[in-house]
Amino acid sequence: MKPWRLIAPDLVLSAPIYTITPQLMQKHGLSGLILDVDNTLIGDDESDVSDEIRQWIELMRQQYPIWLASNNFSDRRIQKVAESLNLPYRSRAGKPSRRVVRQVLEAMQLPPDQVAMVGDRLFTDTIVGNRLGLFTILVQPPCEELVFKPNIATIFKARSSFLRNWEIWIARKSGVKI
Repeated sequence: MKPWRLIAPDLVLSAPIYTITPQLMQKHGLSGLILDVDNTLIGDDESDVSDEIRQWIELMRQQYPIWLASNNFSDRRIQKVAESLNLPYRSRAGKPSRRVVRQVLEAMQLPPDQVAMVGDRLFTDTIVGNRLGLFTILVQPPCEELVFKPNIATIFKARSSFLRNWEIWIARKSGVKI
């Protein structure tokens, strides 16, 4: 595999995660979902899941097993999100390391090419998915609007936005069409 292929998602959605439909899953032969949490299901500075995400999870779980795999070190934060959605989860995944996502994949008991790794970051979510042979989907964060407020949440949100944009710039410079 050529190095830049690792940062090339199989599908780029210029919309939030809830635009993934059962029809899209069927079109790509997908049978399961592994979801990032921060800036994929909820914003960095949010603690509650939106109604749109809840409705989407309820729709998708009827047909597909869903796991959460987050790099967030706060097990309490990811546990809260997972419990509010009644989903299994792993925090401190260390993506792009394959170890934790491989364990999730084993728990799902599905072939890698039938599982989508969905996230907002190329250098974590897309790389780990591509390294394991998953179908990778890059989505837009649920809320990219950056309103300056002098607090720590604004700083983390700005940092996440900067890193995501930098990763996309690197990918484009490497010839990846995003």
